[in-house]
Formats: sequence, structure tokens, C-alpha cells
Amino acid sequence: MANIVETAVKAGTFNKLVQAAEAAQILDTLKSPGSLTLFAPTDEAFAKLPEGTLEALQKDISKLKKIVTYHMAFGDVRSDDLAQIEEAETVEGSVLAIESTKDGFKVNNAKVLQTDILADNGVIHVIDAVLMPAMVAGK
Repeated sequence: MANIVETAVKAGTFNKLVQAAEAAQILDTLKSPGSLTLFAPTDEAFAKLPEGTLEALQKDISKLKKIVTYHMAFGDVRSDDLAQIEEAETVEGSVLAIESTKDGFKVNNAKVLQTDILADNGVIHVIDAVLMPAMVAGK
């Protein structure tokens, strides 16, 4: 099995996320042994951001790092676990709201499109939006 980064690259739908993780200098974290859960926005999710957002963030590495690590939770949190929890602590330090709906799961305001893509150091759940931590979103 491959690590989270290799798994995301192989999927081919997370190019912007992998670029952001690389620019934020956290690829090593996503490749490291241990268990992480990555709530992975698709390239389409990144395309929904206001024009120029990603480019601006790539010039502000500390902010970009906060955003990317906000998509990462500690431990191997699979769909069975998502059904039993209401929140997940992120590597960034904030908490994501987890909601179980009749249609699946939501993470904050993002819909989970696919769950349980397994990697040798964790799991990827595909989401349809880029999550923004409160301090970055200015809330």
C-alpha cells in the first residue's frame, strides 16, 4: 500500500491539494508513519475558491500551512468512526464539525463524496469544498 501522498497523487483528482501541501512544506507529515485522516478537497473544490485565492495563499506559507493542516485529523478515522463522532481535532489545532446525515457525512460545510480510501499511514475522505479555519477565514 502507498502513503497518503502517493495515494492522493495516484487518484489524480487531488493535484491542487498535493501542490498546496508541497508549498506548505508538509508533505513529510503526510508521508510519515503513524495514522492521519485527510479530508481531501478535489481539484473541483479548489476551483470553487474565489479567483486568485490559491495563488495568494501559495505566497503566504504560514496561512497555507494552517489551511492544509486543518484538513488533517489525528488517527485513522474511518466511516464507521465518523458515524460515532461529532468533531475531530485537526493537526492545525482547531476542531472540525462532523455530521452524519441520511446522505452520508458532512465535515463543517463540505459534503463527503467518498470515504475510506486507505493508505498505509491513514485514510483519505474526499470532500467537495476547501475548509477554512476560523482564524484564516476571518470569522
